[in-house]
Amino acid sequence: MSNASESHNPQTPQQGKPKSRGGAITLLIVVLIVAVILAVTGVLQRVNARTKLESQTTELAAPDVLAAPPQQGKPTEEVVLPGNIFAYIDSPIYARTNGYLKKWYFDIGARVKKGQLLAEIESPEVDQQLAQANADLLTAEANAKYASVTSARYQDLVKTDSVSQQDTENFTTQAAATGTAVKSAQANVQRLNELVSFEKIYAPFDGTITARGIDVGQLIDLGATKEMFHLSAEQTLRVYVNVPQVYSLACKPGVLADLTFAEYPSRTFQGKIVRTAKAIDQASRTLLVEVDVDNRKGELVPGAYTQVHFKLGTEQPTLIIPVPALIFRAQGLQVATIVVNKAKLVPITIGRDDGRTVEVIAGLHLGDQVVQNPPDSIVDGEVVHVVQPDQPQAQQGGGK
Repeated sequence: MSNASESHNPQTPQQGKPKSRGGAITLLIVVLIVAVILAVTGVLQRVNARTKLESQTTELAAPDVLAAPPQQGKPTEEVVLPGNIFAYIDSPIYARTNGYLKKWYFDIGARVKKGQLLAEIESPEVDQQLAQANADLLTAEANAKYASVTSARYQDLVKTDSVSQQDTENFTTQAAATGTAVKSAQANVQRLNELVSFEKIYAPFDGTITARGIDVGQLIDLGATKEMFHLSAEQTLRVYVNVPQVYSLACKPGVLADLTFAEYPSRTFQGKIVRTAKAIDQASRTLLVEVDVDNRKGELVPGAYTQVHFKLGTEQPTLIIPVPALIFRAQGLQVATIVVNKAKLVPITIGRDDGRTVEVIAGLHLGDQVVQNPPDSIVDGEVVHVVQPDQPQAQQGGGK
């Protein structure tokens, strides 16, 4: 038995050697797997860190912007424009004859009626010319009567051959000529009567004397065209307003307007558009509008300055956005809207502009989120960070 055990003992170390080799290979494989796992884990961590860094960088690079929907435009808008007041009729009154002023009857500020005598002019030369013309007319009428009787007599005698045909024709022609002379003398008398009537100056319409340029004894020279009186009809006043082109379509005859004055701080006077120039002035790009105001109480005066308040209706629904939201580029006028945290540049068409806000006629919808402070560098599709007005980050937004 001892021999048997001895014969088996040499084989024991030979059987243990393969087991140690298998364990080493297993250990090596485990180590390799662990190394691969560690390597993959490190790579994934670095990729994840890089992706997170890129995301953070992109997020930090996105500009902070304020966004808000546009406001619905009002159906009517009050537009205040300066206006100048003029009399409905404003006329200078001149003399139509020469002479010296005999008397004037009304001074500045006086209200006169149509046909009322304002002044008298002494024109003795014209009076004498009228007297001479009347005498010439009487002479012409006498000559015409004699020539007519003689012509009739000769026409009766020529039938019996008592006179010659030539003499009859001479007296007939003379009668016709004297009749024409009578008409000429009558026209001269009428002309001088008109000149004599011009010695009295009458008011051509109801109004107020706003200026008097003559005095008693002053020489009135027809060629000098000196203004004697200035008469203004103030029962109705004209207010002329230059309306900007953008409001011209809404300013139509019949639109009411309120007038305010510095001298009447708590009152308004109502007028109405009665006519427009129907043409835009190329120099100012404005439409001349006339507003008539009832002034039968005489509270307003021509030449005054007023503020005219128009309540104009809009032709189509509009949206209101602040002026800083506008983007001016080569592509035209645009605004930036927010779509899934990205900027979308939208072309728009604007209407009225009051300096603080503008009306958008086309390009926007009521629910669109419009960037209120777009950066100058904003582009279509750029990621942006929308903040609320009460957040401090809003102060970091890149406004224009």
